[in-house]
Amino acid sequence: MIASDPWQGHNFAALFSILLTGTTTLLGLAIYLCSRFTRQAHRRYTPFAAWRDVSLATVAAALALYLWGCLHVLFLEDQEQAEECERQRPEGVPHLVGRRGDFIPLRLVCEASDGRDYSVIIPGYINPTIASLLLLALGCALVSVLLHHKLRTTTQKKG
Repeated sequence: MIASDPWQGHNFAALFSILLTGTTTLLGLAIYLCSRFTRQAHRRYTPFAAWRDVSLATVAAALALYLWGCLHVLFLEDQEQAEECERQRPEGVPHLVGRRGDFIPLRLVCEASDGRDYSVIIPGYINPTIASLLLLALGCALVSVLLHHKLRTTTQKKG
């Protein structure tokens, strides 16, 4: 496919790379988070570490959901994607003139001749849930940083 092709979906090489690195990252996060449940790690647990781990757990959940959305795209060939665009074409939309795949937000967009477009294949809950989880992760990370900073300044004043 050439870059000017209006009927291109997601780039397979990029999609496969995202799935491979994302799965590896998710596995690494899962192993790390599971290691935090050991008795030795539990004894050294501090409030900032707990918030950090909650932040990492929400990032892992967002990544898992993103990979789930990518799998929806991976297993549909171009013809099946085109059929899905036709099948879900809203009332009043004349004919389709193109299709494009976006990675952020994750979606497959069907473009109509009247300028309207609509998303298919990727479940509607994926992108809003990912955004919510990432905002929660950011909030937890900020709390962790603030608690760590407070602990360090308190320790330095005592020392």
